[in-house]
Amino acid sequence: MTAPATNAPRAVPVISPAPLLPPADFGPVDRLQGWAMTAVIAALAAITRFFNLGSPTDAGTPIFDEKHYAPQAWQMLHNSGVEDNPGYGLVVHPPVGKQLIALGEAIFGYNAVGWRFSGAVCGVITIVLVARITRRLSRSTLVGGIAGLLLIADGVNFVSSRTALLDGFLVTFVVAAFGCLIVDRDQVRARMHLALLDGRIAETPWGPRLGVRWWRFGAGVLLGLACATKWSGLYFVAFFGLMTLAFDIVARHQYRVPRPWLGALRRDLGPSLYALVVVPFGVYLASYAPWFASETAISRYEAGRSIGEDSLLPIPDALRSLWHYTYGVYRFHSGLTNSDGNHHPWESKPWAWPMSLRPVLYAIDTENVSGCGAQSCVKAVMLVGTPAMWFVAVPVLGWALWRSIVRRDWRFAAALVGYSAGFLPWFIDIDRQMYFFYAATMAPFLVMMIALICGDILYKPGVNAERRTLGLIAVSCYVALVITNFAWLYPILTGLPISQSTWNMQIWLPSWR
Repeated sequence: MTAPATNAPRAVPVISPAPLLPPADFGPVDRLQGWAMTAVIAALAAITRFFNLGSPTDAGTPIFDEKHYAPQAWQMLHNSGVEDNPGYGLVVHPPVGKQLIALGEAIFGYNAVGWRFSGAVCGVITIVLVARITRRLSRSTLVGGIAGLLLIADGVNFVSSRTALLDGFLVTFVVAAFGCLIVDRDQVRARMHLALLDGRIAETPWGPRLGVRWWRFGAGVLLGLACATKWSGLYFVAFFGLMTLAFDIVARHQYRVPRPWLGALRRDLGPSLYALVVVPFGVYLASYAPWFASETAISRYEAGRSIGEDSLLPIPDALRSLWHYTYGVYRFHSGLTNSDGNHHPWESKPWAWPMSLRPVLYAIDTENVSGCGAQSCVKAVMLVGTPAMWFVAVPVLGWALWRSIVRRDWRFAAALVGYSAGFLPWFIDIDRQMYFFYAATMAPFLVMMIALICGDILYKPGVNAERRTLGLIAVSCYVALVITNFAWLYPILTGLPISQSTWNMQIWLPSWR
């Protein structure tokens, strides 16, 4: 009996369980359609964010915490860029957000439009960024447009964009940094692909060098601006740093670098630390340039006074004074705890944020209010998430986790990183006094995940034309529901006069009172 020929054809072909190499997909290619979508979304965002921007006010003065930041920004204009706060004896946030508010006040004066203008501009920019980022994540201009529409109709982003608080600026810098890192991911893969074509992938066990990564550097600058707006920007530095390193490891693994983990640690970790740690720190220090230059800024010359003339390390006196000042700010924030007796009627804990269970009432007037056609009217501004989006947050997060872990879908994983950076760190010190407006950074990433789910419904592979049509109808109905829900809430997001009965109908949950 003779042995079979070794070169005989196989009865069953060998099928690889996965592609040998990633597809050469480095971003959307329909640029004309993409920019047309962006223009439409930007126009709609500008209309909603700027219409009647100067209302409401508290008899011509700022509302809620605008009372802190609008006057401090005005002081910056008239005090060589340095804010003063004699009421507290301490300025409790870094300067960038107030510097941006000051730009609007320099243009329009000390009035509601002036102190809200920059926030509205940043609100429009955030919406455009989310549309563009989601388009890049999904490789679909339609899905990017859906994300833009959803964020336009989100109550949290809407109110944050139309009030002179710092969180709206923080959101813009965080989302922009996230977008830079997503573009950087695509750029890294494009460079890895060129290295593959050139035969340079396995020249060393660690893979090729990837050159200067300007998008990652830009992310570092933006994260520095985020930290120079509010210290909670530090959470995004940590989360985004781990995310971009994970992107590098996966890219080296998928392009068959012999030692992908070691390659990422050797080639990418050092530059990542420089771009996302050193650069943000430098930007943060630069934001205090007016403080360094001032002769009268709070705590500017503490070296030689309350902190002594000598130090163990050769640190300039200006930096030592800034450290003393920063430590005072830290003590102020760390002392805002419930156990120390600090309570506020509208405070909330992080577990209530994903579903907007405890919003924040920014302003309310029930005294002699007219204009609603009833004998007694109410004017109120409430920071509350549009229920059609925020009430489905739990299943959305569950689906995103499943897609990330089980299906290894990097798009949902990236959006979850951004969402988690704005959410999870607040559980570290649960005794601290907190408010729902801290969740403003969560809104763009929630919108991204919802839009990605809509994209999965629209473009589910292997379905027939009838199922695809049903998916389009379902997504269209959902987007219409969100917009209708936003329109219903519009009066309590903008302070329009409504009757007492309408106000009662706007309060959907007992925890909203």
